Amino acid sequence: MRRLLPLALGVVLALACAAPEPVPPPEEPSPPSTSSEPEIRGEEVAYEVGGVLLNGYLAYDAAQTGERPGVLVVHEWWGHNDYARQRARMLAEMGYTALALDMYGDGKYAEHPEDAMRFMMEVVNQLDVGAKRFRAARRLLEEHPTTDPTRTAAIGYCFGGAMVLHMARLGDDLAAVASFHGDFTPHTSVEPGGIGARILALHGAADPYVPADQVEAFKQEMDAAGADWRFIAYEGAVHSFTNPDATAIGEQYDMPLAYQREADEQSWAELETFLAESFGG
Repeated sequence: MRRLLPLALGVVLALACAAPEPVPPPEEPSPPSTSSEPEIRGEEVAYEVGGVLLNGYLAYDAAQTGERPGVLVVHEWWGHNDYARQRARMLAEMGYTALALDMYGDGKYAEHPEDAMRFMMEVVNQLDVGAKRFRAARRLLEEHPTTDPTRTAAIGYCFGGAMVLHMARLGDDLAAVASFHGDFTPHTSVEPGGIGARILALHGAADPYVPADQVEAFKQEMDAAGADWRFIAYEGAVHSFTNPDATAIGEQYDMPLAYQREADEQSWAELETFLAESFGG
C-alpha cells in the first residue's frame, strides 16, 4: 500500500488545481455483511471398540449452517495429542467437521520413542483391530449433526499416514485420503480398481525412514491398482516436517526429525486444494 501513496497524493493535488466538478450524489450505503467470523468449537468425544475406551476430539465451525464434509485426522506414533487436535481445528476453519481420533485407546500417549514404537506396533500387528477403531471413529464423525455422512475423507501423520493409506487399500469408501510423511509399506494386496479413494502422498524427500525403493514401490502399486493418486516430495524435508515440535524432539532423542516451515505450509495448501477437488469444490 505504501507504494500507492505518491500516486494518490498526485491525484489529490491534480484535483485541487482543476476546475471544480459537480459533487456526485452520495452512494447508497452497502448492505451489512451476512457473513460471520468462524466460531470454532471443540468437543471431547468418547467411543468404545472391543471393550477399549477411545478418546477423540471433534472440531467444527458453529457459525456455519448446514451439513459439511467430514475429515478424520489420524495421529502420529506418539498417540492422540494436541498436534492432531490443532489440525482438526484447522480443518474446521476450512469449513469441514473434523475428528482427531484415537488409535491406541485407554488414554495412551507416549513421551519417549520406545513407548511410541510399542504402542504403534500393537496396532500394526493387529491391523484388523486398527481398522475397527478407524471405522468406529468414522461412524461417530458421520453421525454428528454438522456432518454430511456421504462425504468423508481422512488424513494422517507418520503412523497416521500409513493408517489412512491402509484403509484406502482395504477399499473403504472414502472420498480421499492424504498421508503426511507416512510410511508406504503395504499391509494388504490391492487388486486393480480396488482403491476408490483419491490418494495424496506428501513426502519429505530426505526422510531416512522411507527409502527411495519404498517410494518407487508405492508409485508402482498405485499405478497397478489404477488409483487416482498424487505424490509430492519436498526437497530437504525429513521426517515429521509438518510438526513445529519435531526439531526439538529430534535433538532430544537424536532422531532424524525436523520441522520445515515451507514444506509444512505448501503441503497444507496442497491438502486444501485436494479436499476441495475431492468433495466437488
